[in-house]
Amino acid sequence: MGPPGLSSPDERGSDGQWRSAGDRIQALLDAAASGGAVARERAELLVREITDLYGAGLERILSKAVARHPELTETFAADDLIASLLLVHGLHPHDVRRRVADALDTVRPYLGSHGGDVSLIDVVGDHNYTVRLQFTGSCKSCPSSAVTLEMAVEDAVRAAAPEVTEIEVVAAEKQPDAGLIPVESLLSRVHTSGHTWQPVPGLAELTPGEVGGFRVAGTTVLACRVGDHLFAYQDRCGNCRESLAGAHLHRAAIGPTVLRCPNCHAHFDVVHAGACLDGNGYTPNHLEPIPLLERNGLLSMALVTEESAL
Repeated sequence: MGPPGLSSPDERGSDGQWRSAGDRIQALLDAAASGGAVARERAELLVREITDLYGAGLERILSKAVARHPELTETFAADDLIASLLLVHGLHPHDVRRRVADALDTVRPYLGSHGGDVSLIDVVGDHNYTVRLQFTGSCKSCPSSAVTLEMAVEDAVRAAAPEVTEIEVVAAEKQPDAGLIPVESLLSRVHTSGHTWQPVPGLAELTPGEVGGFRVAGTTVLACRVGDHLFAYQDRCGNCRESLAGAHLHRAAIGPTVLRCPNCHAHFDVVHAGACLDGNGYTPNHLEPIPLLERNGLLSMALVTEESAL
């Protein structure tokens, strides 16, 4: 790991500007509101007319292309940017259940790193859908587990199926008080926790076994790659509280891939939420994991920024 702050991941990436277009459009609409209700109404009408026009054109292009080459259906669905446009215009070739199942598969490895998993039980509804999920396992000793699990669920469900309005969490063991949880209620704890998603495409350049220090939104973070998977943590040893600059990955005799603090020599399991491996397992001296997920095709991490903490 190099000195903290020397690496500065590109905030946008090659096509990040298009993936964040929705946020910029909303910002412009909000700015138009400063001109009064009439100005905002006209701005929204303009956006709606343009969206409808391009939607009609996209539908015609899709119809002609797939008629000639049916295999393009899966090609379009697999491209995050194209798929998001198809969703906006109601043209996505996969139904809600297929989209939610595929999206949960993308975050399942991350949930597993926190000792958890999720199963899709059912999707019911017509225009407004309810998704029934079941969580299994948990990393109860990790204070970040609840936040990371909820963030993973939010991104998987929201990105894959905007039509979903409720999530029903089914307890692994029969419990009388299990019931419907509105999506906004489920995620309110995440929003109030002060976390905001920051694009970090530069982390994807880490090679297997490499550890890197990055400065993201004013926070120094440590990221490492184990095989095909990336993991991120606060740049602070859970034992001595010093920076982890200079730390390296190695395989412990008992099996896990560990990160050894260069200062106090404490060992942490980077694959399983930064658990401390010195003596008593997952102690309060664990590393602080940072949610690191692919959102709309762009690698992002969730951090508490100065603005969100206010």
